[in-house]
Amino acid sequence: MHLLGVSVVGVYSYADDVFRCYEEKDFPLLEEVFRNATRIIGFNSKHFDVPVLQPHVKVPLMSVPHLDLMNDIESYLGFRVSLDSLAKMNLGTQKSGHGMDAITWWREGNIEAIKKYCLDDVRITRDIYEFGKKNGHVVAETRTDPRVSIPVSWHAPVTASTAQASLF
Repeated sequence: MHLLGVSVVGVYSYADDVFRCYEEKDFPLLEEVFRNATRIIGFNSKHFDVPVLQPHVKVPLMSVPHLDLMNDIESYLGFRVSLDSLAKMNLGTQKSGHGMDAITWWREGNIEAIKKYCLDDVRITRDIYEFGKKNGHVVAETRTDPRVSIPVSWHAPVTASTAQASLF
């Protein structure tokens, strides 16, 4: 994972209620976001985003408190579910593409498509987090049950400097 490159990192900041994308040239600004963050919230971020991003930033990302929504859900179910499935079940929406699309867009030089897709994922992650925090559960579909309620305890307060990130 640490050998993968990064074209774009998308972040939502609770501090100013704004979504931003950072390209490699902007990583000093991204480092400042993580340096000031009191918590990172992500989806599969402990196993993907953080290991891929760490070689590209000077901030020790594993030292920032972290909530990985996928880990919580996987701990309860015993297996992983996709962000797209959770978006459909809980938000009535879906992802705007697939991570592999970013490779095609990169080859085409379509950075704007990567940014849009990346921020869509960040928005979905934020909205699932907020849904779970508000309702005390999220819903997932399994092979044996079309609607499983998964209790979550995402009630810890989000401070102004919490950051959510997704990268491609």
